[in-house]
Amino acid sequence: MFFSDVSGFTFFLLMLPAILNLWAIWHAMKHEFPTEKERVLWVLAGIFLPVLGGISYLVFGMKRSKPINT
Repeated sequence: MFFSDVSGFTFFLLMLPAILNLWAIWHAMKHEFPTEKERVLWVLAGIFLPVLGGISYLVFGMKRSKPINT
């Protein structure tokens, strides 16, 4: 199967897990957590547990984060 044979919507569905993980990693890096270790664990979860890490960050990690005060 080549990507040229895939429709736009199907391609989006195939790319959704990668987009979700990249967003979860970016969001974790730009927000504060109760401890620095927790931030590192969320980033590692996004890297090493591709689909599960991104989904678990959406469910659990976003609630624990807050924007960085600059």
